[in-house]
Amino acid sequence: MRGTNASFARMTLPMLAIGMLLLIVIVISSLWLVNHTQNTFEFINGERQIRRTAADLMQNLVDAETGQRGFLLTQDESFLEPYEAALSKIRRNQALIAKLVKDRPAKEKRLQKLDELVAAKMAELASTITLAKSDRVADAIAVVKTEYGRKIMEDIQEILEFFKDKSDENVAIGVSTLSEATNQLQWVTVGGAIAIIVVMGGAIGIITQHVRALSSARREVESLNAGLEERVNERTEDLMRANQEIQRFAYIVTHDLRAPLVNIMGFTAELDASLKALQAYVLADGGTLSEDQIKEARLAAAEDLPEAIDFIRSSTKKMDGLINAILKISRDGRRQLKPERIDLTALIEATSASVHHQIAEGDGEVQVDVRVPFIVTDRFSLEQIFGNLFDNAVKYKQPGRPLTLAVRVLPEGRNMVRIEVEDNGRGIADEDHERIFELFRRSGQQDKSGEGIGLAHVRSLARNLGGEITVRSKMRSGSTFVLRLPSDLARIIRS
Repeated sequence: MRGTNASFARMTLPMLAIGMLLLIVIVISSLWLVNHTQNTFEFINGERQIRRTAADLMQNLVDAETGQRGFLLTQDESFLEPYEAALSKIRRNQALIAKLVKDRPAKEKRLQKLDELVAAKMAELASTITLAKSDRVADAIAVVKTEYGRKIMEDIQEILEFFKDKSDENVAIGVSTLSEATNQLQWVTVGGAIAIIVVMGGAIGIITQHVRALSSARREVESLNAGLEERVNERTEDLMRANQEIQRFAYIVTHDLRAPLVNIMGFTAELDASLKALQAYVLADGGTLSEDQIKEARLAAAEDLPEAIDFIRSSTKKMDGLINAILKISRDGRRQLKPERIDLTALIEATSASVHHQIAEGDGEVQVDVRVPFIVTDRFSLEQIFGNLFDNAVKYKQPGRPLTLAVRVLPEGRNMVRIEVEDNGRGIADEDHERIFELFRRSGQQDKSGEGIGLAHVRSLARNLGGEITVRSKMRSGSTFVLRLPSDLARIIRS
């Protein structure tokens, strides 16, 4: 038995180490590719917005000129309405373009010329309208005939066409980069999945072999002569020690997952301390560096490195939170259940009180219909389930619609109770009805904070209580979580 355990440890530890290394490589590669993809996507959107705004600016200039020409020809002031409207749009277009082309040198260096041309065009339009309003229409038309304004419009159009052409080139490059990053992410995912499957297959084979060895040992114990009491006791002790070793082994593996995070967090603290010394050195006056080099060094010391440190720290904190969530679910699974008689009406009202002010603020309401007044189960687990479901209902309510939260408790069969928690929130897509109960998986628009732990925790608690939880939902129509529990958990534990 001891030899079997030692062999099991020797075979599984390298397998787990390989699996952990593969997982770390996959996570790091995926995070890098996702970040690269997101940056490229934002770059493409920026270029498209530049192109859109350039086209809008040109159109608004044409609209302003059209209003001016109409007024000069007819002296009808109704033509000044589109002219005035175009002026305000032109100013907004200029401000937006200035913001969008920042950090794009090829476009930014033409921005001043564009602003000067637009200002000249606006001055030309305003001057002719002023002349026309002063009964000097002939002078205004003479200004138009000089074709000064046409030349300005051609220069403006040339710059804006350059903006659009450059944006088209950048969008094409960005799309190519995005496609390449997507392909790389796909290969990383597929390759990682295959590698993990291989490692899992090896681990399952080792575990199966170990389980067979344990089963063989158990059969050997059962086949011993009843008179050999001492031998039976020895084998029983061996089995108990093997079980304890497996439990300790599982705990060590879980506990050691935190060690890399602690090391990384300690490294960020050291890097932060080193950064302060670097800033004091780089930002000091004097030296042989050029102005550009000093400027770049100061920028790196003052912005780039602190941002990198913050990113590393936030990532490690997030991973630490995920591991803590796994440990929490694991601890809840090992926690000894304490069945007791529970007044469901009182428990539901007490739990809903924690979110009552959030519901009341939006003119919402909580409806409770309890037809099974008492149930024997674990109070702490049931409170955790209701708390998570109520919090989710508040978090994912439909904007602009008062939240209605309804809780119904109904008998189901001889020994079961069905508890329905219904809301009129944003709802869940059909394909996500099962996915939302998986650990670290979320659905729908990711505009709320969270790590995808709550509903996985709820399902774990429900199954620990001998029950199950499912969901019925349609998008924008609300969701109904259906919790089925035994009416007497103590009887099930006894049996």
